[in-house]
Amino acid sequence: MKIIRSFHFAWKGIIDCFVTQINFRVHLSLAVLAIILGTIFCISGSAWMAIVFCIALVLITEMLNTALEKLCDVVHKNLHPQIRMVKDIAAAAVLVSALASFITGLFIFLPPILHFIKTVVK
Repeated sequence: MKIIRSFHFAWKGIIDCFVTQINFRVHLSLAVLAIILGTIFCISGSAWMAIVFCIALVLITEMLNTALEKLCDVVHKNLHPQIRMVKDIAAAAVLVSALASFITGLFIFLPPILHFIKTVVK
């Protein structure tokens, strides 16, 4: 069936990203950490929605960045100024999504972490 093949190709893309891209593995590891912290601190439903959105945003931008880099390498083997600009802009998109996610994580996790530290220090 066509839909099953589509899922197969999508899953293959995720695996390819995981195997070949260190930044994807770093972002995925941080996503797992956020899920663990969310579970430990029993964050609210709205906080979970923000965490899931941030995880998806960062992983999606990382995958799109990877796809653009691969396409640019096929289109122009040598370093061309316009290709460099495309790659830089795609990387910047990942950076913006990661920074926004980090700030969101601070808003969600900093208060319970500080409360935990205060409790332990007493």
